[in-house]
Parts: sequence; C-alpha cells; structure tokens
Amino acid sequence: MATFQTVEHEADLCVVGGGLSGVCAAIAAARHGAKVVIVQDRPVFGGNASSEIRMWVCGAHGMNRRETGIIEEIELENIYRNPNKVYSVWDTILFETVRAEPNVTSILNCSVCDAQTSGGSPGDGTPIRSVTGWQTTTQRWHTVRASLFADCSGDSVLAPLCGAEYRVGREARGEFDESIEPEVADRRTMGMSCLIQARELEHPVQFIAPAWAKRYESADDLPHRGIDPFTTNYWWIELGGEDDSIHDTESIRDRLLAEVYGVWDLIKNRSGIKGVENLELDFIGFLPGKRESRRYTGDHIITQNDVRSGGRFDDVVAYGGWSMDDHHPAGIGHPGEPTIFHEAPSPWGIPYRALYSRNVRNLMFAGRNISATHIALSSSRVMRTCAIIGQAMGTAAALCVRHGLSPRELSAKRIADLQQALMDDDCWLPGHPRAVPEATGTGRFTASAGDPSALANGVDRPVEKNPEDAKLASRNPERAADIDAVEWVDNAWSAPVGSSVTLELDGSRTVSHLRVVFDSDLNRYHRDMRMRASYFRSDEPVPVAPRLVRSFQVECRGAEGWKTVADVKENRQRLYQTSIEPVETDAVRLTTRRSWGEPEVKVFAFDVG
Repeated sequence: MATFQTVEHEADLCVVGGGLSGVCAAIAAARHGAKVVIVQDRPVFGGNASSEIRMWVCGAHGMNRRETGIIEEIELENIYRNPNKVYSVWDTILFETVRAEPNVTSILNCSVCDAQTSGGSPGDGTPIRSVTGWQTTTQRWHTVRASLFADCSGDSVLAPLCGAEYRVGREARGEFDESIEPEVADRRTMGMSCLIQARELEHPVQFIAPAWAKRYESADDLPHRGIDPFTTNYWWIELGGEDDSIHDTESIRDRLLAEVYGVWDLIKNRSGIKGVENLELDFIGFLPGKRESRRYTGDHIITQNDVRSGGRFDDVVAYGGWSMDDHHPAGIGHPGEPTIFHEAPSPWGIPYRALYSRNVRNLMFAGRNISATHIALSSSRVMRTCAIIGQAMGTAAALCVRHGLSPRELSAKRIADLQQALMDDDCWLPGHPRAVPEATGTGRFTASAGDPSALANGVDRPVEKNPEDAKLASRNPERAADIDAVEWVDNAWSAPVGSSVTLELDGSRTVSHLRVVFDSDLNRYHRDMRMRASYFRSDEPVPVAPRLVRSFQVECRGAEGWKTVADVKENRQRLYQTSIEPVETDAVRLTTRRSWGEPEVKVFAFDVG
C-alpha cells in the first residue's frame, strides 16, 4: 500500500510556531549562526497579529518603553512599505523577513503532531530527538531533527508529546502568595476572540444578520463593552475561558461567530451610532485569537510578586510593561467588566530561567507559554513582549549551539554573553548598560554641532521617569526609593541634519564593523504603528518617523585622507549594523544627510569594531 512521503530536515534549532515570538526567535538564532527550521501550522506568519486574526500588537506602557530589536525592525519596514496598513502586505513583510535569512528553512501549513525522544520515557529529562508534522498543502510528513527545540506555538504543542511539565489555569492564591489569584486553583483561563473589521464606504450599506446570530436589542445588553466601531477592535467578543481552551476551540469558534454577527447586527440596525450606515463588515476572523492555554514550567516561575517588584533578576533577558490584564473567564457572557487592569510597573524584567523547560533538557519556549503563573502571564502575553522574549530565546539557543551547552548550562555559564548579544542587537535590558566595543570606549567623540559625549555610555534610548511607576510607588512604598532614583537622561547626540560626529580612535586600528542607533521615536508609534482595527475614509497613510535619519555617510580616515565606507540612501531603520572591508584608520566620521522630515535628528550610538 502506498504511503505518504516524509521529508527529512537537520537543524541546530527547530522552532515550532510562527507567531511573532517564533519569527523573532528563528531570525535571532539564524543571525547568530544557528541553522534553523521553523514549522508553522498556518499559511502565514504572525499568529495573533496576522491577517487571519488581526489583533493589535501591544507592549510596555510608558515613555520610551517601546520594545526594539527585531520587532521594531519589522514594524519600521512595514510602515515604510505599507503606510495604509494593508494586512496582505503585512503578511508578506513577515514572510519575506523570515525567508531572507539564509540560515532559516520555513515549513508553512504544517502541524507538529509527534515528537521522538532519545530513549527513556517522555518527561524523565530525556531530550527531544525529532518532531514530525503533517503539511496539508503537499500531503507530506516533515521530520526535523535538531539539537534544540523551541516551542513558540502558544498552546505548547510539544508539552504532551515529550512529557514536559506545564500548567493550565489559575493558581491558588496561597501557592505563590498572589493576592489576585482565587482562593482555590482551577483550570479557568482567559478566553479567545474572533475579531471583526469594518470598512467605510461612500454610501449606505445594508446588513442582514444570519438566522443563527445572537440577538442584542440595545447597547444595554452589552454592559461595559464599548460597541462604537470608530473606537474599538472588539477584543471583548470573547469566550472559552470556562472551557478547555485547546480541545474545545472549534465549538468555541462557532459560538463566537454567533456573537460576532449579533454584535454587528446591533451596531448596524439598532445602535443609533452616527456614521454606521456607511460601514460594511469587511473582515470576520474565523480563526480565534487565543490569550492563554498551556504554560510551561521552567527553572523559575514568574509570579505576581515578581512582576510587582520590577523583576529585578540577574538573568534578565527581556521585559514586560503591560498591566496585569486579567480577562474574566466567561468573556462576553460576564455582565461585569470584561477585564481588570491590575497595576504593574513598566518595565519589569523577565528572567532567562523562565524560557527553558525544567525537565526536558533541550526544550526552550517563548511567547504566551513561558514559565509564569496565570496572573503574571496576563502582563507578559502581549505580542511586543512575546516578540522580544522570542528574540532573547533565539539568541540564547544560538549561543548554546556555539558553545555546546544546554539551555540550563548557558544560564549558569554565559548569561552575561547573552545579555551583551541582545543589547548589541538593540534589545533594551532595563538596568543593564551595554558594554561598548573597546575601540569605541577608548576613543573620543567630537562633533560639528551638539554634544556627542552621551554616545560613550552604552544606553541606546532615553531613560526617564514613567508616570505609571510613580503612581505604583505611592501604593508600594518599598519600591519608591528605587523609582525616585531614576532621572531623565537623553543618552543621545542631537544635531541639525547635515552635521557630523567623529570618533577619534586612540591610534591607528583595523575597523571592520559599524553599528549606529538612530531615533525612531519610541513614543510616537504606540498607536500609529499598529495595524488598523477598521478602515475609514478619513484614514491617512502613516509616515516614517520624521526624525529618523534617512540618508547618511560613514567615512574612515587613513594615510590618504577620508574614505567612504558606507553610503546609505534610504534608511528606515533604528539599528544599522554592517560589516565592511577591513580598513586601517585613526578616526571614523558619521554625517547625517537627510531625515524623514525633522530638521534635527538624534543618534543614540555610534560604534566601530
């Protein structure tokens, strides 16, 4: 009898799941030299952010807290090429960013359904040897053998296949002394949502609800839910927290669709909201966006108290800053507030020890399934946070491969190397200044205008007091001293476009690497950057950050004078890193030529090595 073909793959790291955490993990590991295979069960990358679900990409609250690194790179490219925020283009940018990495093999439309361990029983600490998935489009099996595996699937699909420890639901209040948790543990979770989007036309549009839609007579039937389509993305159309958030997904989806059509029927036909007559239902998400299911158990479980104390871990590799946003398990069926925003500082540190399995030695994870309690997860689960967790985990995996270490061994032996690599790649680690390269640190900065002295301090963004921190300090006196000690520092060279900054080296050196960090305005994009919830006629294209440097030149001074080593015409990125042909030089000069609109620009770092 004929059987389906199996395609074999060999890799250093196999990433299961292609949401933003998996995408950033795969890219980071590949850029640090690991051979990566990423397996995604959907036709597109992006997970909850993709065109199939369309959830806003959110992250840390507060001034200059925006997450940078690979997620900022992707979103800056999206704004440059997709100013009208078309979801098909966004999908394409995610797709091509992954495919552009020569060390990454991507397998789309493939669901992992089996894992083989290296002898022994699943869960006894035996490492995973391979995973196998079914690709629906080609009717082929794909088997990936790797030294490390990263579960970025959200639902922790590898956990039951390899015996990794995990948790589901809410912990009892007394287990970790978490005041927000219930008295008795249960398996309730936050629910899932099917989102909808509207498009405004030039003429009125009729809407006829299907017979099976839920019937809402007035807005009073949806207390505490803002139904105005001009201000919401309908995240609150949510169900499933009282059910099994994995095995009941199909039935939950069916119920959500009835809710979706019922809500839109109310808006169009009985709400009386001004302007809805010209709105057409443009998109309905048939794939629910999930918030919570299985959470792995790592060497450290992040708790409410870790979040509230600011996550002051020695092994910080990422940070959160969203409130502890705990949705009611009943979702839209709950007559009270759909969520409670419990206070959390911004930022709070996420430890590396929460990103690898406690009992499967070569299993790592990133995204909404990291090692955290239910209430701590409610802060760390938002997608910009998940993305930087993914970059941290992917970078760690590459270092494990390079040095022949397990994830736990890396924690003990090379955590400082991991932190430095992340900061070099423009991932901010609160409280950890970046060590600048020796050639930069021993040199001297001069400039044609402005004060360049801040470029030597290793902090690549402004640091200032967050009003939310001050509010939290008033309720948590033990943190007040630490919070009050943080003063605003610009950490940048500011000068008019056309100005130059020069790094005078302490003698002639061979330079082969350049690193520059520009100003992409980490405050402007919290709302403007994200994709649209609906499309209105008044919408305008979103421009690239006006004070981002658009074109610049880098020159090195040698025996024959100044020589151009980089001439960039259409920059749209915050971080510029490149290798150059090695050159002997005693000075390196950066000259800004154009911005994207502002007469003055900022540079946060200018390094050579």
